[in-house]
Amino acid sequence: MYRKVLNKLSEWKSSSRRKPLILKGARQVGKTWLMKEFGKQNYEKTFYFSFENDSELQKIFATNKDPYRIVSLLGTIKNDKIEKEKHLIIFDEIQECPNALNSLKYFCEDANDYHVIAAGSLLGTLLAEPMSYPVGKVNLLDVYPMDFEEFLGAVNPPLLKYLEETPPQEIISIQHTKLIEQFHNYLIVGGLPECVASWAEDQNSGTVLQIQKELLSLYENDIAKHNKKIDAGRILLVFKSLVTQLSKENEKFIYGCVKQGARAREFEVAIEWLVSAGLILRIYDVRKPEHPLKVFEDFSSFKLFFFDVGLAKCAAQIENKQIILDSDFQFKGALTENYCLQQFHANLENDIHYYSPAQNYEVDFLLQNEMQIIPVECKAGGNVTSASFKRYRREEKPDLAIRFSQLEYKEEEDMINVPLYLACRINKISDKK
Repeated sequence: MYRKVLNKLSEWKSSSRRKPLILKGARQVGKTWLMKEFGKQNYEKTFYFSFENDSELQKIFATNKDPYRIVSLLGTIKNDKIEKEKHLIIFDEIQECPNALNSLKYFCEDANDYHVIAAGSLLGTLLAEPMSYPVGKVNLLDVYPMDFEEFLGAVNPPLLKYLEETPPQEIISIQHTKLIEQFHNYLIVGGLPECVASWAEDQNSGTVLQIQKELLSLYENDIAKHNKKIDAGRILLVFKSLVTQLSKENEKFIYGCVKQGARAREFEVAIEWLVSAGLILRIYDVRKPEHPLKVFEDFSSFKLFFFDVGLAKCAAQIENKQIILDSDFQFKGALTENYCLQQFHANLENDIHYYSPAQNYEVDFLLQNEMQIIPVECKAGGNVTSASFKRYRREEKPDLAIRFSQLEYKEEEDMINVPLYLACRINKISDKK
């Protein structure tokens, strides 16, 4: 399976600043597979330890802080010797053993020649608490669901090869149609590896839907079981309100949609937990569309999206027929925005924002590329006109404006129209001017 993050893991391996690495990301985004596959491709041997499957491992870390002693004992368990640089050590579900998480500090300070990668479920919520892990002694890497190109690599490699080799303006109509079809499939399947693998195997949408329902239940169970300090009921209320929030004409998060009469202070911590867990994506409004956007964030005005568009489709109970036939439905615009944000989130370094300075005036996304502020509009249907987008271009006169739609690539006077299947290339597109 083609995953772009494998390149980042290779960079980590060869970096002069390499420290033990922690992979962050929601459950089921493919962290375990990535660690094992990276080990297979880049090391003579991989030593895999799961603290969920073998609770006895915790005894080693409870009584030892010396990394060399720890490595010796781990090698003995595997009836082998773990060697520096030649071998990869994997600690999976490390949240089950706080002592193992803390041991990464000693690996960094005293035994950094050993290559160590760790991951775990809901690890982001733990790492959000600075005292719970060795700050400054580890490298962190986010893992996201598969983006559209990775999906295409799994289900139609020749079409991905064509997309990679062809400039956007030279994509012919017949290939454009095929790519739009795959875009529709991606809205249905999403980017979670289990769903993608199932679809690639037999293209049974019923099986994919069942997997998505099971995953939603899994995440809800995680919320109920794994958090200790926060009211799980409030977290669940926020999570289950996402569909309602995104169904509104104005997708700004409204606390009253979670619970009648709800106030911010009741649910702020719950939202933060979901963001840290990687289960939702949050973007803030900005007061001014100026560099740096971070300075102008309005923390009282934000939107929440699903971390995976396939789960959004499943949670909203959208019929596949509506997507395949490109029908109009209430959630269509929100689903397309969710898709675009998911692609941006996986492929951009800077935070993503939106701009809503007045009623009936909103730009879907604002991106920052160095000093440049780029407005982005995402259009789901045949009508690609937007009064707000037009007004922004007229008043702010940006050097680059991007509209994503189902139309073919076209450079217009003050903007470029980019097909939705190229949203994952936003970093390259935003460098155009």
